[in-house]
Amino acid sequence: MEYLSEYGLFLAKAVTIVIAIVAVAGSIIATAMRHRKDEPGIRLTLLNRQYDQMETAIKAAALGPGGQKQMLKAEKKKDKQKAKEEKKAAKSSQDKSRPRLFVLDFDGDIRASATEAMRNEISAILTDAGEEDEVILRLESAGGLVHGYGLAASQLQRLRDRNIPLTVAVDKVAASGGYMMACVANRIIAAPFSIVGSIGVLAQIPNLHRFLKKHDVDFEQLYAGEYKRTLTVFGENTDKGREKMQRDLEETHEHFKAFIAERRPGLDLEAVATGEHWLGTRALELGLVDELRTSDDYLMATRGERDLIKVEFSRRKSLSERISDMFTRFGHGRDQRNRDLKTPLLM
Repeated sequence: MEYLSEYGLFLAKAVTIVIAIVAVAGSIIATAMRHRKDEPGIRLTLLNRQYDQMETAIKAAALGPGGQKQMLKAEKKKDKQKAKEEKKAAKSSQDKSRPRLFVLDFDGDIRASATEAMRNEISAILTDAGEEDEVILRLESAGGLVHGYGLAASQLQRLRDRNIPLTVAVDKVAASGGYMMACVANRIIAAPFSIVGSIGVLAQIPNLHRFLKKHDVDFEQLYAGEYKRTLTVFGENTDKGREKMQRDLEETHEHFKAFIAERRPGLDLEAVATGEHWLGTRALELGLVDELRTSDDYLMATRGERDLIKVEFSRRKSLSERISDMFTRFGHGRDQRNRDLKTPLLM
């Protein structure tokens, strides 16, 4: 019994030491990975390889076990030969690599939060891209704050200023501020049932003045400057304030229309700048888009001529940012009724 007791005590000590070592090692690894994720960076993915792998998998599925082995051998031989040719071509001073198609994604919310990542992705592309290359932006946005989407459109304009062809693909929706971004492109392609348009400006704000007055709650607001505050949530709104807000909306709308007219001069703005939106088929008839096509079809058709490179800017978000994004997505999903009250001008 004494031997078993001592053995049990020794075993408990050994297990405790092992657990402590594992815990320390795990903590060190987790800390290192966390710091690595916190560092911003550009991630590149060669999409040609993914498409080739899918093609090989589909072909192999139709073959028996014997046929699959032969196919895999042939593919390995083909890959080795291709690698040799690429290596030989790289040594040749006359070699010119295939033109590239850089693939970007923009999933827009009310604040156009994805602009921060996109600006870094575009900066990375501009360090090496030439006029023979191309950029395709897979855009999905129903619009949002004027200044947010104005900046996003300006980032895309950087590509145009460097004469790098830009295609915007609308698979689902590019409306209002989303269409402002799209019209910067050399070409806009859209899926037949995508939503395009909504060239208008909106401001909406609740007013609780009568509720507060009914319950004998006073609200005071001090400001300097006649139009520092036009409409307010808690105070009594005036006709003068409403008129000023309406003038601001009209002025922003005129700038919006001028921006589109400069980049798509063939549009009949009187017909399309009414705030309406249309399906892709009707948008093509109106000249809002150039071709009915999905982004997948465009990439598949281009992969034989260009190297398809997906560009992503990655940064680990803090807890507060993740919580903020969660509430933003929640508000955005309710038909965008819960708008930012501090900046009410929306596109």
